[in-house]
Amino acid sequence: MNLNRDVAFTIVFWLLYFLYQWLGLASLYGNYGDYFINACMALPVAFLFSWLTVHFFIKKRLAETSKATDWLYLVLVSLFLLTIRRYINYYVIYPQYFPKAQQMPLFSGGKMLVELVNLYTITGLYALYYFIRSWYEERLRVQQLVQQTTRAELDLLKAQVQPHFVFNTLNNIYATALQTSPETASLIAHLSGFLEYNLYEANQATVPLATEIAYIEHYIELQKNRYGDKLDVAITSYLPIHDLQIAPLLLLPLVENSFKHGVAGSLGLSWIRIDISRQPGQFSIKIANSKDEQGATPIATTGGIGLANVKKRLSFIYPDTHELTIIDERHSYLISLTIKTVKNDELLNR
Repeated sequence: MNLNRDVAFTIVFWLLYFLYQWLGLASLYGNYGDYFINACMALPVAFLFSWLTVHFFIKKRLAETSKATDWLYLVLVSLFLLTIRRYINYYVIYPQYFPKAQQMPLFSGGKMLVELVNLYTITGLYALYYFIRSWYEERLRVQQLVQQTTRAELDLLKAQVQPHFVFNTLNNIYATALQTSPETASLIAHLSGFLEYNLYEANQATVPLATEIAYIEHYIELQKNRYGDKLDVAITSYLPIHDLQIAPLLLLPLVENSFKHGVAGSLGLSWIRIDISRQPGQFSIKIANSKDEQGATPIATTGGIGLANVKKRLSFIYPDTHELTIIDERHSYLISLTIKTVKNDELLNR
């Protein structure tokens, strides 16, 4: 469609230019035959220069590089075409049709300047169509992007309605359970905290590490209700972590991995240890779990999806500023994550 419009515009534009050079000027001087020849000579030079300027220099060369040499080439091409046109006019057109014009020197500065201005004027008019079309298409793309963004925001709001409803309902059930079953109320409180984090914290670029750990604790407490006394979990922080930040939902897949491939397959007692330590310029999180040689589910066959996603997120969020180590032994499994300390605003700009 654009190609058809461009062809139609080109034909109409240069037809009007030809009629201007011929009929417009001839109507002033009354010499239609001579100015027809002049129009025939002016059209090719103007067309070639305008086409090269718009479609080669502006659309391709200048749009991609915008180097000073490209502008120099444009000026040199225009002078070259003007020189050719001047030679043809001076030695072919003028002797037959405008002999008085040869009284002026071949390379008259005034004449060359007038010709150059005329050439750039017609080129500017020719380019104006493409600039307007490009502006319109860009505006249309922006409008479509705004519509897509608005639609995505509406979809997100719709998607959040049900979780909010569940979250509020859980709070109501918690208030009732406090009077009838404190143990059930405790589980509801942990589930409520788990959902609250997903609703209000998970969309942030970074969250306090302590908040992420509290989220993990809610998850662990819910799992404790499932596994009972066979599970022993300990979270240890060796130094204060209140000033540390981390990308949200980064640790949960690692803890889930400990349950899925360690605790879930264990036939007897099992344990999980989460240790948080910090050194100058970095902090480390180690998540270790026990596993039975017979009962543990092989990670290579059923798991790894969550762990693979964590690795991808780490490569995007903490490029060259993290180290992930996995040690798979006969009776234990260890994941060690070390993240170099960076300012939160630096992380947001990534």
